Amino acid sequence: MSSGPEIEIDIAPTLGWPRAVQVDPRIGWPNVPRETLDWPSKAASLPDAAIEAPAAPAIRPAGPRRAHFDEDEFAAPPTEPDSEVSRETARETAFPAPANPRVFVVANQKGGVGKTTTVVNLAAALALGGLRVLVVDLDPQGNATTALGIDHPSGTPGTYEILLEGGAISDLVVDSPEAPGLKVLPATIDLAGAEIALVSVVARESRLSRALQAFLSKHSVDYVFLDCPPSLGLLTVNALVAASEILIPIQCEYYALEGVSQLTRTIEAVKGELNEKLRLTTVLLTMYDARTRLAAQVADEVRQHFPVQTLTTVIPRSVRISEAPSYGQTVLTYHPDSAGSVSYLTAASEVAARGAKEKQ
Repeated sequence: MSSGPEIEIDIAPTLGWPRAVQVDPRIGWPNVPRETLDWPSKAASLPDAAIEAPAAPAIRPAGPRRAHFDEDEFAAPPTEPDSEVSRETARETAFPAPANPRVFVVANQKGGVGKTTTVVNLAAALALGGLRVLVVDLDPQGNATTALGIDHPSGTPGTYEILLEGGAISDLVVDSPEAPGLKVLPATIDLAGAEIALVSVVARESRLSRALQAFLSKHSVDYVFLDCPPSLGLLTVNALVAASEILIPIQCEYYALEGVSQLTRTIEAVKGELNEKLRLTTVLLTMYDARTRLAAQVADEVRQHFPVQTLTTVIPRSVRISEAPSYGQTVLTYHPDSAGSVSYLTAASEVAARGAKEKQ
C-alpha cells in the first residue's frame, strides 16, 4: 500500500500548535473568525461589506470578565473602591456612664470564640458613645492591639513591663485612633515568656491588679476590658484577679459549651482564694448562624444555664467583622452599616444600660 506525501510541520515552541499561526489574543484560538465580538454596536454603524470582514484583534484589558450581552466585552474595567476606609463614618451615640469603673475580663480558654473581636468592638462602641475605655491586651499575639490601630513590634513597652518590671500603666498606654477616649495597653510577642518568668515572682497572681488599681485611682475610666489568651495560665489568672466582672463570649457550636464548664471551675477557684468580688455578669453569643439548627439549640442551652447573664443581642457571622482587623480597625469604623457593626453597637448599649441600672 502506497503512503501519502510526507509534509514537514513546524511546531511552535510556545504552545505546541502546528505551523506559525496568528492567534487572536482575545480568544486564544488560532485562525477562527470572530465576527460577532463587536456585535451589535459595530453592526449598527458599518455597511454590510464591512460587517462580513473579521475585526482586527484587540487586547482585552485586565479586569473582571462580565457575561452580559449589553456590556462591552473589552471596555475598561470598573474602578476599584479606595482601600482606605475613613474612620469618620462611625456612628455616635450616647451611653450612660456607670457609677464606678467596670473592669471586665473577657475569658474563654477555647480559642476562636471571638474574645478579641468582642473586646475591641465593645470597647470601641462604648468609646464612640462618649465613655472612657481602657483595653489591656494580655494575649502575646497582640491581636487586640492590632485591631485598635496600634503598631506593636517586639520591644514595644506594654503589658510585659507591667507584669515583670512593675511599670506604671499611665506611662505605657497609647491612644487608639478608633475612637476618642479609647486607650490601649499594648502587648507584644515578648509576653509569651511571661508565663515562665512569673513563676518565681512574689505575689505573681496580683501583679496586674495592683498596677490597674494604681491607674484607676488617678485616672477617670468608665470601662476596662482585659483581653486574655486562649488558656488558663498565669496571664489569665492575673486578669481574673484584677477584674470585678467576667464576660464570656460563647461561640454557637457544641464544643464551646465544654470550654465554659472548665472555665466556670477556674472562676470559682479564683473567687474563693484570690478575688472574692469576681462575678459572672455577661455572656455574649457570637458567630451565630441563623441558617443552622445547631446554633439555635446552643443559644437556647446557654440561655437556660445563664438566663440573667446572657445578652439579648447575638453576634452573627459576618465577613465585615473578619475583614476589619486587616485594616487595623474595628468593624464599627470599617463598615458601620454592616450587621456585625449594628450587633456590637446594640450589645454595647445593653452592657451600658446594665451598668446604669446598677448605678441606680
